[in-house]
Amino acid sequence: MIPPADLLQRVFGFPGFRPGQEEIVQAVLAGRNTLAIMPTGGGKSLCFQLPALCREGVTVVISPLIALMRDQVRGLRAAGVEAGALTSGNTEEETEEVFRAIDEGRLKLLYMAPERLASGGVVQLLRRAKCSLIAVDEAHCVSQWGHDFRPDYLRIGELRRALGVPLAAFTATADEETRAEIVTRLFDGQPPATFLRGFDRPNIHLSFVVKDKPRDQILRYAAARRGQSGIVYCAARARTEVLAQALREAGHSACHYHGGMEAEDRRRVEIRFQQEDGLIVVATIAFGMGIDKPDIRWVAHADLPKSIEAYYQEIGRAGRDGAPAETLTLYGPDDIRLRRSQIDEGLAPPDRKAADHARLNALLGLAEAMGCRRQVLLGYFGETSEPCGNCDLCARPADLFDATEAVRKALSAILRTGEWFGSGHLIDILTGTATPKVRERGHDQLPTFAVGRDLSKPAWGAVFRQMMGRDLIRPDPDRHGALRMTDAARPILRGEASITLRRDTVEAATPRVAVKTMVSEEDAPLLSALKAKRRALAEAAGVPAYVIFPDRTLMEMAERRPTTLDQMAQITGVGAKKLESYGAEFLAVITGAVESLHPARMRLAGRVEGEVFDRLAEVSQRLYRGEDGTGKPMSLSPGVLRKIAERRPTTLSELDRVADLGPARIERFGSAFLDVLRAG
Repeated sequence: MIPPADLLQRVFGFPGFRPGQEEIVQAVLAGRNTLAIMPTGGGKSLCFQLPALCREGVTVVISPLIALMRDQVRGLRAAGVEAGALTSGNTEEETEEVFRAIDEGRLKLLYMAPERLASGGVVQLLRRAKCSLIAVDEAHCVSQWGHDFRPDYLRIGELRRALGVPLAAFTATADEETRAEIVTRLFDGQPPATFLRGFDRPNIHLSFVVKDKPRDQILRYAAARRGQSGIVYCAARARTEVLAQALREAGHSACHYHGGMEAEDRRRVEIRFQQEDGLIVVATIAFGMGIDKPDIRWVAHADLPKSIEAYYQEIGRAGRDGAPAETLTLYGPDDIRLRRSQIDEGLAPPDRKAADHARLNALLGLAEAMGCRRQVLLGYFGETSEPCGNCDLCARPADLFDATEAVRKALSAILRTGEWFGSGHLIDILTGTATPKVRERGHDQLPTFAVGRDLSKPAWGAVFRQMMGRDLIRPDPDRHGALRMTDAARPILRGEASITLRRDTVEAATPRVAVKTMVSEEDAPLLSALKAKRRALAEAAGVPAYVIFPDRTLMEMAERRPTTLDQMAQITGVGAKKLESYGAEFLAVITGAVESLHPARMRLAGRVEGEVFDRLAEVSQRLYRGEDGTGKPMSLSPGVLRKIAERRPTTLSELDRVADLGPARIERFGSAFLDVLRAG
């Protein structure tokens, strides 16, 4: 069996494993039931794709979306791996090709949607294919209370029992409750080998900003990142269309995406986003789960996400190639009211509603964080870290103040008005603004009238927003969103606890984050030329640009500027198949000249064996007519030299056996070849 590390380099072009990958690969390779929780962009797919190449038989991959399956199959085939998918989106020819590959024993990875498991013939098909491993992508979809629940995921445990093969489950979003549900439903409660590989994505910059003309905020953010691929998430379908139009009017390439669109229109947007550089998609959360585009440079939320898990998954679509990426989340009191009311008005039982409020509280705690956001985010997932230096609060620390008295005044105003009013009316009371509504209800006679004149109306808005964020007050759906006090606020009201808040103002709402450039100014022109070559090749092949090479690979080419195919093979992401397919063309962009290698030598590009091959070829050429130059001409084919370089024989008899040289060639080349092999 070829060692996994060798296949990692030869097939995928990676010089080494990412942190945490190797242990998981070894567990899956050993046939152990495995559960791996890894950050989005942390290389989950490699942890089942690589063992699939090492193991006998077929690995079946259960994946939730057709777009995701097609994307991975396309990438594997581009790397020279036999992979296929059986989906409702297949043409007859595609399905027939998959069955043919199964019957001929060529197929290594077979992707399926969970819904296909309802078909009675699946077990028989997988037995015929000699299935030896089940891999489950997005395993959190098995959780019945999760936001991505797929009922057919519940059939996977039954499939594992029927086939009697090991199962490896992968996800990026699984809290302790969801992990327990995965173990129960996929592994019959028998604990698998579990790997919790951290949730940190250090390349992603985190920032939250209070809403202040959110359309303008998004337009400014996109303008500073012109030409970079991005996603803008909105809470409402109509807003995606309006904002996409505004971006187009501002000169950006942008389109919208939501669940109310026709399937063909959605598919067209997905294809555009995969294939076009610099496209912005303005979407609801319906978009993104099936898109494995590695070079998304930024993700913005025009509205507050539903939970911290949803936020983490959505921002995780940025920077999957490991290069710098940025995020911006806009939020305001209306977002908090909306999310609270969605939970309260839902059909879930009370304990589930309480859990959903707690999840929202965690996200609001992140939005109103007083220190490093990454510490808060990782703390939710049970991890600790030092201040990251890559979030808005590390760059510009929050302005804090003791808000105990202000919060007590606000709570008093809420209680003295019977918990029947929203923040606007309450702020009028606190600031002593005698509006007709205040006077009609006699609220200008309350003890709390004008007690808050020390703060401006925007400052009081920030106090109420943060009180909602801390879950001290909630909008009451039975009272048309009026604010009511929660039990968490009582100790503050009674003077038993103090509270610190951020002195946020609307004027401080614009993020001041410097845009990170992809490469140095010196390398930027070459990167543009490499991208142009990639785009031309992708259009000719009808595939997304990143299937040729992702941004990160082109950035490394621009910085390292390889001058030979051997050097090109050392670039991350340039495996043997891609080197053969595209290496010379990209090298020509860098050097202006074309280097050609014999196919036998090309297979050794970037490896030590390639250098040994070159020295053997030099010896073969030097001894073409013997040591004195008068002998009978003798040569060896590149294929024979490759065998010798790879097998490294140590004796003349072994050399003859490996290369079938015969007595005359052994006499001519044998000793000199062994000298080369010993030195190499």
